[in-house]
Parts: sequence; structure tokens; C-alpha cells
Amino acid sequence: MLEELKKSLLECPVVKKGDYFYFVHPISDGVPLVESKLMNSIMDYIVDNFDLSDVEKIVGVESMGIPLATALSLRTDIPFVIIRKRSYGLAGECQVHQKTGYGKSELFINNIAKDDNILLIDDVVSTGGTLTSVIKALDEIGANIIHVILPIEKDDGKKIVEENTGKRLSTLVKIRMIDGKVTIVED
Repeated sequence: MLEELKKSLLECPVVKKGDYFYFVHPISDGVPLVESKLMNSIMDYIVDNFDLSDVEKIVGVESMGIPLATALSLRTDIPFVIIRKRSYGLAGECQVHQKTGYGKSELFINNIAKDDNILLIDDVVSTGGTLTSVIKALDEIGANIIHVILPIEKDDGKKIVEENTGKRLSTLVKIRMIDGKVTIVED
């Protein structure tokens, strides 16, 4: 079922920015074209392999967590909320400072309360900076994180987040950049 995702990763463009090779993929970047077949294969895998019966809210992280949360919500009828990159000033808003391998910024969590059962979804875990910050903030709020799901795992990001948060991450495909090309890592 994940063959579509693996194939798309192996075929995606790679650009070099300084000394860094960056893969450009529909799930992590929204370009090239996001094909419904790819998105459906990811949603099929999640629905078929994860118990979602206790999940009350799907939580996506801006920006590429938005299409994933939307697609999963449409598939499951579970409502979703997005952790945004700007403040709305709503009551109970929680500000999160994130530091990644690419920079620093603020994220804002709204409409997540103590004891909410949530599924956290985002596009890729690479350095682990965003997810570590978000998970710690959700823990401080008192949300129950039922699942953390990421279609793409790059390098050691998953291990870093798990060590820093004590949460288990579920990734669908693990990759490494080798000689400027995407390589699938089989566990």
C-alpha cells in the first residue's frame, strides 16, 4: 500500500541549497503536483493500520500538515484543527517556540484542551525541532496524544523526537539523502 509513496519519493526532484540536498515532494512541499492517488494511498494506510476509535481531534501542523489533516478528517469524519504560524489571540491560545535545522519561528495552538484525545499529523520528521516543541506544548496543555503519524521520516528525526518527548512516532517511509538522491531505508 505504501508503494505509491515510495515510488514518488524515489522519483521526486532534488535541489541543492548550499551544501544541503533538499528533496521536493508533494507531501512535504505541495509541489510537484499532489496526486489524489498518492494522498489516498497514505490515508488508506492510516485508516487500515491505526485504531482511530478514541481520537476526538486530528491536529495538523502548518503548512503541510494541513492537507494531511484535511484528507484524514474527510476520510474519518473526525474534526481537525491546525497549529498555525500566526496568533489569533483566542482565549486559551498556546504559543510554541520551534527551532529546526532551517530556522526558528513561533507556532500557535488553539482549540486543544486538557484531556482531548488527539492524533497529531505532519508531513515529515527531519531534525525533530518542530515536533519536539509541538508535542511538549500539547503535553503541557494536557492533551492525550493517541498517535503521532508522519508519512516521511528523514535521517534520525524520529529517534530525536522520541528521546526528547517519550512519545512513539509512527512513520510510513524512512529516507536518507545519499549522493544527492533520495534513498529508501528499509527497517
